[in-house]
Amino acid sequence: MRPIGKYILIDEIKESVKTESGLILGAEEANLLRYKKGFILEVGSDVSVISKGDSIFYDSRAGYTMLIEEKMCTIIMEKDVVVVL
Repeated sequence: MRPIGKYILIDEIKESVKTESGLILGAEEANLLRYKKGFILEVGSDVSVISKGDSIFYDSRAGYTMLIEEKMCTIIMEKDVVVVL
């Protein structure tokens, strides 16, 4: 399995979100955040800056989720990545 072009296959990292004051946000409030964290599973043939195994932050409104080999994965475009960790 390999995405084509500028597409990236990621595994979304579910993490608890803590505010500066120490409050832990629930799932509904965390979904309102603009960016999500993910782990790169595979990159498309035209992706040049991001590599398999990188951790990233990406636009939470980007891409779509699909079931691949019995695992929920997210497909986004390279342009939706904002930070590589």
